[in-house]
Amino acid sequence: MSPLQSEIEERLAASEPEVEVLLAEVVPSPTHPTLRIFIDHPEGVSLALCERVTALLGDLRERYALEVSSPGTERPLTKPNHFRRFVGHRARVRTREPRPAAAGSASGRRAKSFTGELVGATDSEITLAADEGVVAIPYSEIRRSNLVEE
Repeated sequence: MSPLQSEIEERLAASEPEVEVLLAEVVPSPTHPTLRIFIDHPEGVSLALCERVTALLGDLRERYALEVSSPGTERPLTKPNHFRRFVGHRARVRTREPRPAAAGSASGRRAKSFTGELVGATDSEITLAADEGVVAIPYSEIRRSNLVEE
């Protein structure tokens, strides 16, 4: 998790304790970078909630164009509890570096993107039954991941 995401989570915890920050990412732009924040809430994400979160983070608008939204169907997965919650669902996982396409694969094929059923999630890694075979990926090697529509 980025320091910026940690800062946002801490700031929201005081005023909106039930809001979970799923992902906070800076999207570069030649004119003004965008800070995109995906949030969730036990009762769902409404426009009013997005507006409240935007107002609470208003000072960040000096540095970024600010976008606050619900996770949608391709929900980001960024924390171990996110992965555990969605075991049994299809996910796409992109790694920082190419890695073997499947455990015990003799083909030597390496990939940076894997799509398949999330079959396990521990405190240190996820296990994905990908199209190429079963692959275990440590959280430290995950660059980006999200659910995919089934």
